[in-house]
Amino acid sequence: MAARIEPLLTVADLDACPDDNNRYELIGGELFVSRAPGIPHQRVLHNLEIGLANYLAEHPIGLLVPGAGAIFSDYDAVIPDLVFVRNERWDKVVTGEKFTGAPDLVIEILSRGAENRRRDLLVKRQLYGKYGVGEYWVIDGEARTVEVYRLQNEHLESVASLS
Repeated sequence: MAARIEPLLTVADLDACPDDNNRYELIGGELFVSRAPGIPHQRVLHNLEIGLANYLAEHPIGLLVPGAGAIFSDYDAVIPDLVFVRNERWDKVVTGEKFTGAPDLVIEILSRGAENRRRDLLVKRQLYGKYGVGEYWVIDGEARTVEVYRLQNEHLESVASLS
């Protein structure tokens, strides 16, 4: 579990983090560090990208982006596995090279470890709900399940559990 650091860290502080293949994310000013995803995680990501990209090739309703940063505030910056944004919302959601507004869909693939699971299922779900992400999928490659959450009254509520 991440330790609470005072004063809170900001997005500007992330520039001081080393370029060492770890992922550095801020949630509520608290630093979360995780290792680069392993092969099982990346295979699930690859398969999702292919499936969704094939759909979007026939139905060009938006854009799918893997592994780009999302900066929601000075204290909240994360790196979702996959993000989808409808065409008509792109300019409202993207600034420069980062997502700065709420995407239509965020997908996270669970990595091994209780802390990673808690972060994706609870902490990131609360963060994405707070900033208005429309839908959130949590993929468990080992269990071969997908938890689907939709925004309802500023909270991402479970609407389906698929296997």
